[in-house]
Amino acid sequence: MSQERAVPVSAVPLEELSSWPEELCRRELPSVLPRLLSLSQHSDSWIEHIQILKIIVEMFLPHMNHLTLEQTFFSQVLPKTVKLFDDMMYELTSQARELSSQNLEIQTTLKNILQTMVQLLGALTGCVQHVCATQESIILENIQSLPSSVLHIIKSTFVHCKNSESVYSGRLHLVSDHLQALFKEAYSLQKQLMELLDTVCMDPLVDENDDILNMVIVIHSLLDICSVISSMDHAFHANTWKFIIKQSLKHQSIIKSQLKHKDIITSLCEDILFSFHSCLQLAEQMSQSDAQDNADYRLFQKTLKLCRFFANSLLHYTKEFLPFLSDSCCTLHQLYLQIHSKFPPSLYATRISKAHQEEIAGAFLVTLDPLISQLLTFQPFVQVVLDSKLDLPCELQFPQCLLLVVVMDKLPSQPEEVQTLWCTESQVSETTTRISLLKAIFYSFEQCSGELSLPVHLQGVKSKGQAEVAVTLYQHVCVHLCTFITSFHPSLFAELDVALLDAVLDTNMITSLLAMDAWCFLARYGTAELCAHHVTLVAQLIKSCPGECYQLINLSILLKRLFFFMAPLHQLEFIQKFSPKEAENLPLWQHISFQALPAELRKQTVHVVTTVGTAECRKWLSSSRTLGELESLNTVLSALLAICNSAGEALDTEKQTAIMEVVSQLWAFLNIKQVADQPYVQQTFSLLLPLLGFFIQTLDPKLIIQVVTLQTSLLKLEPPDYVRLAMLDFVSSLGNLFIPEAIQGTNHEEMVPQCLSSEEIKNKVVSFLEKTGFVDETESAKVERVKQEKGIFWEPCANVTVDEAKRSSLQPYAKKARHEFPWEEEYRSALHTIAGALEATESLLQKGPAPAWLLMEMEVLQERMDKLKRYIL
Repeated sequence: MSQERAVPVSAVPLEELSSWPEELCRRELPSVLPRLLSLSQHSDSWIEHIQILKIIVEMFLPHMNHLTLEQTFFSQVLPKTVKLFDDMMYELTSQARELSSQNLEIQTTLKNILQTMVQLLGALTGCVQHVCATQESIILENIQSLPSSVLHIIKSTFVHCKNSESVYSGRLHLVSDHLQALFKEAYSLQKQLMELLDTVCMDPLVDENDDILNMVIVIHSLLDICSVISSMDHAFHANTWKFIIKQSLKHQSIIKSQLKHKDIITSLCEDILFSFHSCLQLAEQMSQSDAQDNADYRLFQKTLKLCRFFANSLLHYTKEFLPFLSDSCCTLHQLYLQIHSKFPPSLYATRISKAHQEEIAGAFLVTLDPLISQLLTFQPFVQVVLDSKLDLPCELQFPQCLLLVVVMDKLPSQPEEVQTLWCTESQVSETTTRISLLKAIFYSFEQCSGELSLPVHLQGVKSKGQAEVAVTLYQHVCVHLCTFITSFHPSLFAELDVALLDAVLDTNMITSLLAMDAWCFLARYGTAELCAHHVTLVAQLIKSCPGECYQLINLSILLKRLFFFMAPLHQLEFIQKFSPKEAENLPLWQHISFQALPAELRKQTVHVVTTVGTAECRKWLSSSRTLGELESLNTVLSALLAICNSAGEALDTEKQTAIMEVVSQLWAFLNIKQVADQPYVQQTFSLLLPLLGFFIQTLDPKLIIQVVTLQTSLLKLEPPDYVRLAMLDFVSSLGNLFIPEAIQGTNHEEMVPQCLSSEEIKNKVVSFLEKTGFVDETESAKVERVKQEKGIFWEPCANVTVDEAKRSSLQPYAKKARHEFPWEEEYRSALHTIAGALEATESLLQKGPAPAWLLMEMEVLQERMDKLKRYIL
């Protein structure tokens, strides 16, 4: 035995062990290691524990069996190491409050703790490096205590560094060098650990073992670290994410069902949004600054590159783990909406230059397109996007509309089952309903009132040989909707018909117009037979409408437009099917534009409608002329007006004379009090005025004076707006018509100045005519105004779901109460009341002299009685 063994191993000081030669350490390992492990377990001194740890790592670790490291070393020492590190961190944080430039003792204490931590991290780095150097392929179970302990200490270190500003209360500079050294050591340790973990191999044939659990713990621990270092070191943050994604995919087959996919997706999305907002802020700063700062631009490019990296990472992860992402679809949906809500042309976008917009779009936004492609076939994503209870704030409605258009563009390349998934409604559960894509598009489009009114402009489609032009949101949606219709799968035509009809019947006119445009495109794109079928369908719907309602107005506009696309043969069949010779079809012909018919067929049809219409008017004139029959008369007048407006040139002299005669006779029966009080009479009045205006050049000047005089009197009774508009149209038809001075009433050239009774009204009229109402409004002010208006319009419906909103929009307004005329018993009741009043008056006259005013009032009542007699006769 050599002299080196003269002293028992148990008595050799720790300092001496650190100077032993390699061979001695290898030989004495079995006897020295138990002693060192025992000392480590029973030592409460940080410094002593770290000294022991360094000795084991530097002197004896190289000689240990790497297959037994976990049992003989890591599991024995590292738990105590973690506890001591936590104790040091607690002490460090507790005493940091007392740090000051005057308190040198606290400064020294804190610096010593930080130095001790650096040494501990260094020792752990040695452990990791040794494992990497000695094993090409590592089984995680053989070192399972090492990664978990190291990651715990790394995270604790990074958290402390991140919170250092608040922890050290503005006196960070006194220990900044030591904190920086601690951060660098933790950085280096994590880098080494990731290199080690990269060599870990796992058996894909084993479904359940500790290795799977350990790897999952490692990935989730690194995920926690990512959230800590995201704002501290962008490159390190990105590298950590790269490692997480790489390991998740490397061991995908055995850990896929154990990973917390929602946490990973959520963290990735948060990092994408954070980087994107940073990008926008930098772009905004550069746009506001006249001077070009190269440093700012380099930082912008670096941040944009980071955005793209995170987006590609999300894309890759989503592609590989899609079946496990059902509970992440809402997060992915919100990511898309949030990004586009902050990017032009959104009203809520950050103001950045066009060049920066293009750079961000080209480097980052393009990655969102393949993400949507991947999610297109995933039923949970479809459910989230088309959820009938989807409740989005104002700023996310426009991005939702854009997303739906993107989905619509992608569906034609998908198989029938995917199109069916998106284009049909479904009752997912008792409380969850999925609406169809088309229904969602129309609804979402309707919510973009601000973007439609401003309007915002989107990137257009490039045409051959022509430059790309910006288009409005209406044009954007309409073009893509029509393109989608061309590729609609035949099995889904019923869904298309229902969606278009629902939208045509919508309460919102802009939505209805969009559906009409799409329907007209369908009529032109499809067969002539399909167009004829749709015209017949709409005509039958119009005939079935119970009365005046907005749905009838929308359908009549659609019918008028579709009629132009019908083949002449089908138009002839339509005339035969809905013959104007039958009075019951006249309600339909008031909505037809006769201009759509070929010349000869137009002439024939005009002749028939005019003949039937004037005959119906004469029938009313020769009848009892009760107010109850005015509804049918108004229908006839509407049909005659449709002829005058769209086919006046087809009217021969005889038919013109016939129309003018019945119109003049009908006018004679109008009474100003009835026009003011009776809705049906108001409608008759509003129809007679344009008919009179059409024949203005041949009207008797005395009749014109009567019309103008009645209008003047009627205005004082404040008639409804549509009556006022009809009056304005008639006045405009007068033009430069000369009326002999001898028969003039009011000089209509003087009426306009008299109406402008105040300076305020005059200024508003001039502003309107010159279109200068908002001439001084800046672009930003206009956007803010539109946003406020949109918020006001949307606020009452903020808690209304898509399904409820669409369902309510399909319910017709309560129809205007039909004017019910008293029946016989009601007449008797009214007359009984009158008789009772007369008897009471007679009784009073018998009791005493009558007041002076009584005779005059009785004469007024007598005039009213005479007027009532004329109604009956």
